[in-house]
Amino acid sequence: MQRRRLAISELLSHHRRWWIPAAVACVALLGLAALRLVLDEVHLRDVRAALGAVPADRIALAAALTAASYTLLTLHDWIALRVIGRPQPWQVGATASFLGNAISYNLGLSLLTGNSARYRIYGQAGLSLAEAVKVGAIGTLAFWNGIAATAGVALLIQEAPLHLAHWTLETGAAHAFGLALLAIAVVPVILRAGGIRRIGADGFALPLPDARHLFALVAVSVVDLLIASSVLFVLVPGLEADVFPAFFVAYVLAIVVAIFAHVPGGLGVFEAVVLAALPADKPAVFAGLLLYRLVYYLLPLFVAASVLVLREASALRRPIGAGLSLIDKVGRALAPGAITLLVFAAGFILLVSGALPGVRTRLSDLDALLPLPFIEGSHLAGSLVGTLLLLVAPALNARLRSGFVMARVLLVAGIVFSLLKGLDYEEAGMQFVILAILQYARPAFYRRGGIATEPLDGRWLAAAAAALGLSVWAGFFAYKRVPYSDELWWRFALNGNAPRFLRATFAAGVLMAAIAFWHLLMGRSARPAAGTADLPAEVAKTALAYASRTDANLAFTGDKRFVISTARDAFLMYRVRGRTWIVMGDPVGPEAAWGELVWSIRRACDAAHGRLCFYQISADMLPLTIDMGLEAMKYGEEAHVDLADFTLEGPQAKDFRAALRRATREGMTFAVVPPAEVPAIMPDLRAVSDAWLVDRPGGEKRFSLGPFDPDYLARFPVAVVRHGERMLAFANIWTNGAPDGDGGEMSVDLMRYIPDAPGGTMDMMFVRLFEWGRAQGYATFNLGIAPLAGLPEDRLAPIWAKIGRTLFERGERLYRFTGLRAFKAKFQPRWEPRYIATPGGLPRLRALVALVGAVND
Repeated sequence: MQRRRLAISELLSHHRRWWIPAAVACVALLGLAALRLVLDEVHLRDVRAALGAVPADRIALAAALTAASYTLLTLHDWIALRVIGRPQPWQVGATASFLGNAISYNLGLSLLTGNSARYRIYGQAGLSLAEAVKVGAIGTLAFWNGIAATAGVALLIQEAPLHLAHWTLETGAAHAFGLALLAIAVVPVILRAGGIRRIGADGFALPLPDARHLFALVAVSVVDLLIASSVLFVLVPGLEADVFPAFFVAYVLAIVVAIFAHVPGGLGVFEAVVLAALPADKPAVFAGLLLYRLVYYLLPLFVAASVLVLREASALRRPIGAGLSLIDKVGRALAPGAITLLVFAAGFILLVSGALPGVRTRLSDLDALLPLPFIEGSHLAGSLVGTLLLLVAPALNARLRSGFVMARVLLVAGIVFSLLKGLDYEEAGMQFVILAILQYARPAFYRRGGIATEPLDGRWLAAAAAALGLSVWAGFFAYKRVPYSDELWWRFALNGNAPRFLRATFAAGVLMAAIAFWHLLMGRSARPAAGTADLPAEVAKTALAYASRTDANLAFTGDKRFVISTARDAFLMYRVRGRTWIVMGDPVGPEAAWGELVWSIRRACDAAHGRLCFYQISADMLPLTIDMGLEAMKYGEEAHVDLADFTLEGPQAKDFRAALRRATREGMTFAVVPPAEVPAIMPDLRAVSDAWLVDRPGGEKRFSLGPFDPDYLARFPVAVVRHGERMLAFANIWTNGAPDGDGGEMSVDLMRYIPDAPGGTMDMMFVRLFEWGRAQGYATFNLGIAPLAGLPEDRLAPIWAKIGRTLFERGERLYRFTGLRAFKAKFQPRWEPRYIATPGGLPRLRALVALVGAVND
């Protein structure tokens, strides 16, 4: 039983990426099914009549209240920034708040969507990811406190039984629930009064607002809830002021259920709860809900996306690296995503429009201009264009120029077909606005490659399928009184809306399924990598003459690509793993050429929609990585032994003296075999290597370590330790600089020994290598990296440093972190820090996962 539970847990964890969206989709389907049951007796004509009964001044009032609500919500962020001790100008908090709320209200999962948008703004203002999350968390705390306070007061002032659909809450019970909710609302005040200032662990401790700030936050939430509910209240025709308390309770209940359902925007769930809870006229309430969804949700999202693109157009028109200001970075990060959202919305509008009946008078006018086949064909084509707009969105998000061209063509086609299928000029006008915004932001889409080069992400496909499903739901609701028959598929008439819906839905479904299957069968197209797979010998010779580090010899492992400087005197090496471009070490060559090389790969990586990662770089590279907008973190420390100062005298060298005496006593010998003679001893080297690999899972590695490859090993001198004729250990020697007394560095790369080698064999090898290197004129010996060593211990250190420190101290079962450092520390080295540089936020985690995979390949 325990094994079965473990297997189920592992299965769920492994497929978490899919079962969470699947669970959300199931909840959404249940919400839509419940909505369909609630609307079973509601006719589309009644909803249209109710929509027509809402006067224009009420819609204008609702829009004004919506603006007031979103403006008021900006105070949440403004106050929360002061609570965490990082006050910012109101404009910064207002921008983050509006973007975060507009996105999370529509897409749900505010921790990932709204807080991601907030971090894009706050990150450029100097806040960390944890601080941005704290701002959002304080806003969430204020929201729930506002829910509890307003609902509690609404229940306390209720003087009669509360009727919600078929459920009645007596006055006494309503008052009791109200008191309980008010008690919940004051819990933070009680905690604060009890001396509790923070909630959570040291790694992420959320500060509790003091009474003054908490009162302000809750007051903002209360007023906002009243305003937001008033938006819906004024849009529902026929509601009287005396029913507002019951209406408000129903509204709050719907908000809570929608949030817990985790359905994007609470779509379907929110509407079903409000319709079920309110005893008012169902067509009128549903009409009000449709207008509310448009005014309070979609309109702010459209405004946020449009304003963002237009405001940041100047940043989009600059090449990568032209500016590092807040506006530049925010524009580059958010604007293409905003355009993608607008294009996706355009596709959804076309699909829903194709599912609903056209306006009779407009169809009659169109019939006088065009023959019926043109109208029928335009209706079908409009739905297909809508489907393609949904599916082209990932290419826009990837900033592909081909995606931009395709979206532009589809939007023009959508405008034409919207007019030809029923004179839907409102729909055509909205698409024209989106087309204009897309065209204005044209420079943002600079990456080459066809649409097929960007894989169709399962999440995009799920979103497209959900949009198609919603259009199908709308069609079945509109035509639920039309009895189905096979003849409907072949009926062509001016007012044949149901047959057109069936044909368009079928065609759109087939098109979406065909594209999904095509992507599945074709798999991920190979993305051409920049640079070259070959390093010309003359470039290598020139660049290595400038190299100050021996790991430049990793250029010969055969698994890397290269970016070469214009002067052909420098190069950098990298490998592409997934979407992560991993640069190994510092560029090789004169430091004056480093800037050209790193910006070349930065641009190439960005053009391929990749994420850039620099691995094991020195402190000399940090200014360049900062200029590129990357975040550096210490990876470990590299040990350097000054050969001139190394001595076998003194108590610290007693282990070395013992190792040398034992080696002499047992007849072990040390020698350095020159490159020309290495092929002759290759069988002995292979025997040692094969024995060493027996207990090492994972096989050969190439990225940050040389492999056992005869051609590779024959490039370098090889140090060997023998016992008679039997080889016990070997290591190929990397060198750089002139071995003529002017200095230079040496190190070992591939170091292997047989399992039964006598103790102290490797100590003896290193001592003899130090002596050999000093005799050859080398100044230092590089013992390599001690991973995760030397990370800061302070409680204020960043979270990644704390995780690394914990792994170093307690992760000996995973890797010999402390043992490796202790072995190198015996030689009294000089420690130099080495760094990893990656993008910030979630891309950092993905880059590090790819890096681990590359290093262990």
